[in-house]
Amino acid sequence: MQRHTKTLWFFCVLCGSVAQAFSLDREAFTITNYDLNVQIEPEQHRLGVRGKITLRNDSATPQKIAVLQISSSLDWRSISLGGKIGGNPVQFVSQPYTSDIDHTGALSEAIVTLPLPVAPKGTIDLDIGYEGVIVLDATRLTRVGTPKEVAESTDWDQIDTKFTAVRGAGYVAWYPIATESANLSEGNDLFEVLSRWKVREASSEMSLVFESTKKSAILFSGTPNGFVITREEGIEKVGAFSMIRPGMNVPTFAVADYKASDVKGVSTIDSLTGSEASGASYAELLGSLDPLPDARGPRRLQVVELPDKAATPFFSQDVLLTPLKANAEEDRLMLVYALARQRARSPRPWIEEGLAHLAQILDIEHQHSRRAAVDYLDSHRSLLLESEKVLSPPEGSESRSAALIQMSDDLNAQSKAMWVWSMLRDMIGDVGINIVLFQYKELDDNDPSYMPKLIAAHTPRDLQWFFDDWVYHDRGLPDFKVESAFPRKAMTNAYIVTVTVDNLGGAGAEVPVIVRFAGGEVSKRLEVHAKDKATIRIETPAAPQEIVVNDGSVPESDMSNNVFKVEPAER
Repeated sequence: MQRHTKTLWFFCVLCGSVAQAFSLDREAFTITNYDLNVQIEPEQHRLGVRGKITLRNDSATPQKIAVLQISSSLDWRSISLGGKIGGNPVQFVSQPYTSDIDHTGALSEAIVTLPLPVAPKGTIDLDIGYEGVIVLDATRLTRVGTPKEVAESTDWDQIDTKFTAVRGAGYVAWYPIATESANLSEGNDLFEVLSRWKVREASSEMSLVFESTKKSAILFSGTPNGFVITREEGIEKVGAFSMIRPGMNVPTFAVADYKASDVKGVSTIDSLTGSEASGASYAELLGSLDPLPDARGPRRLQVVELPDKAATPFFSQDVLLTPLKANAEEDRLMLVYALARQRARSPRPWIEEGLAHLAQILDIEHQHSRRAAVDYLDSHRSLLLESEKVLSPPEGSESRSAALIQMSDDLNAQSKAMWVWSMLRDMIGDVGINIVLFQYKELDDNDPSYMPKLIAAHTPRDLQWFFDDWVYHDRGLPDFKVESAFPRKAMTNAYIVTVTVDNLGGAGAEVPVIVRFAGGEVSKRLEVHAKDKATIRIETPAAPQEIVVNDGSVPESDMSNNVFKVEPAER
């Protein structure tokens, strides 16, 4: 009878835990501060972490249950109250939780019962401990059909004696997070979950002390807080670092026997043995690049070599991890992007990402031509169009996804931000962009309207409509069509063409209108608001034959209706 009673009790507890798991608000708490001691043992592929985290209740109701998640290859060892009442263990249940936010495709989730409910906006400190291994694991990619070689060159994170490099949430949850499940096989689900988490932790802070059994420097994508190299019981204390906005910057560390070389005192190339020549090529190119020179951000970039020549490059704050090619020019645009990301730092991804991609466009234009830069923009058009299909509202509905100003740095936001800054540059000019970059101060950007107001202060144009359509709201894309064109011959034997452009789309833009004639073409820009028409007069030296609206510098939902054949003018 006693055995049956115990079995029944266990079953009830299990059912209660399952029910609780299904009713959890996993995103109720935001981790606002990390203060962690990180121990790395490459020989054992081991990571051990002890430290303190601060949780803030961002939900609308008091919360007594908190969820903490780490990679499924790590195990929770201890969770206790911190702060003034520190030392008292709290009850928690650890369980596996399927999620592609980690390279293993799963998380080790601790469901923590707090001693008292935490009020909305209230905080609580927890002392935590966990450990385990981080090995090369591309499970989340291979199970959705990615070939193993490609998957392992994408999810290359690992701790190993030959090479150690580990990225943060979105790749490896080596520090605690709290999110709903993310699934790579369900469209943009992973990006949406990750984006929500990044926005929640946009103002979080992280302090780290690294220790290692390997006598090599720790490279970290944050700010060094001084290096205290001491040795104690086989452990080398190798450095202390801090990072703001770890949600946006992806905390990343690397350990290997690198040979470092300075680039004019402002950048560093860390190459592996045998890659010295490639490192020299990158150093030479890096020393010649100067993207967004008027921006005020830091100018030191650390390029860290990845041993897998097929590995996908990755950038986080001050560190670019990438394979080193024999000819660094092949990675020119990537280096321009990384340098520009540093210099145009912002708490808003649409600014930081958009300006970094604008720097690439400017470099292409400088190295080649305006046409080449527009072609580069056009190579990103399909991504934007695909995201528009996903975001299109149901029939009869006007609702869409979050506006650009609210989005994180996922691929859709990056693509749209690139187009936005390219169009802004066309409207206010290079001088206007340079003035805005010089005036912009990251720490002063505490309001979504800060950058738009800064731009408005340095241009006579009223661009409120543009920011309403492209930044503050998500109104889709424009769709331009030449409604009519009326040419007439002037007294000077030139021709005056009156062109009316109709914008069928939900967003306005300033678009080039090109009039072609035998032997050449003339182009002028025309501002056409959403669901509206605008007219422009263009003079040509010969009879107009064809009119094209948009040279490819403005993204459109449909470019099949952009050409208009001109009837001969009446004499």
